[in-house]
Amino acid sequence: MNLIELTRALIDISSVTGDEAAVAHFLCAHLESLGYHVEMQEVEPGRANLLATHGAKLPALFFSTHLDTVPPHIASSEDAEFIYGRGACDAKGIIAAQITAAEQLRAEGVDGVGLLFVVDEELGSLGARAANRHPLAESCRHLINGEPTDNRLGVGSKGTLRVTIKTEGRAAHSAYPEAGVSAIETLLDVLSNVRAKQWPVDDFFGETTCNIGTLSGGTRPNVIPAAAQAELLFRLVTEAEIVKQILEETIAGRARIDYVSTTPPVRMLAVEGFAQTIVRFTTDIPHLRAWGSPVLLGPGSILDAHTAHERITKRELHTAVDLYTRLARTLLARDLADDAVAIDRTYVEEGVRA
Repeated sequence: MNLIELTRALIDISSVTGDEAAVAHFLCAHLESLGYHVEMQEVEPGRANLLATHGAKLPALFFSTHLDTVPPHIASSEDAEFIYGRGACDAKGIIAAQITAAEQLRAEGVDGVGLLFVVDEELGSLGARAANRHPLAESCRHLINGEPTDNRLGVGSKGTLRVTIKTEGRAAHSAYPEAGVSAIETLLDVLSNVRAKQWPVDDFFGETTCNIGTLSGGTRPNVIPAAAQAELLFRLVTEAEIVKQILEETIAGRARIDYVSTTPPVRMLAVEGFAQTIVRFTTDIPHLRAWGSPVLLGPGSILDAHTAHERITKRELHTAVDLYTRLARTLLARDLADDAVAIDRTYVEEGVRA
């Protein structure tokens, strides 16, 4: 399959988070047909990461992205300019571009390139956390992670702090509100204060943002609600502890705070000759620290990801292949130069000792 055909074939296989098995098995068969050694690393029953290598040499560089998508599944379609469907840019098109780039490098005789595709990026990064414990990480010096960056090199990504805020009241008949305490009204007061708060700003990453993602509470409109809760997601530009302290001071004991998950902001390798950007979203990179120095690059716009109109241009996909191959060659050449300097330094030091 060519780049466009592979992208559409991947899109047409539903792989909503938790249901990645079918696309994993498809890719396993496809990569084995190309001569790769493929390992399926079980993350949970029925869910597995894919690690693909070729040749006797352990890869010093891996292309990586995720197998899962957000719901709902949307089958592929295309016109002269775009490919449409769930995962077109996040991240089925990226998988196809990375495989094509790896094959191009292999045809050029470039050795030491592998592929890592993980599950669960869209929820809890369980796949990345499992991959971080894999022995192949020890040989890897560079991880080229794929997310939609408009084919620019991501030199930084914001972190996340996921929080649940819960309030308690006292149920009563709504005709006699003075007999109860509304948990919803307490929660609304808390959230009003949260929205008015000034959150940290960083010169590199920009501003902290807070999204109130869900609200729930109460039982019926004629009952004073005894419980309510809201789920919040902060996009971090600082350590999570700074935001936690501000949040706790703002809530001032009026609600319970449950900290669900935290991912720190990350600075990544800047490579000369590539257009650069700082992205506001979070990737698997913070959970793949064992895989060497990370870089972030991918075709497509994050503004198209997770939407009903998700799409990617065919031109962007072909450009991504060129960028991936050039970036891999640049990083591997840098390693060779660094190794040569290290060998020369050792030779000189041994000569001095002699």
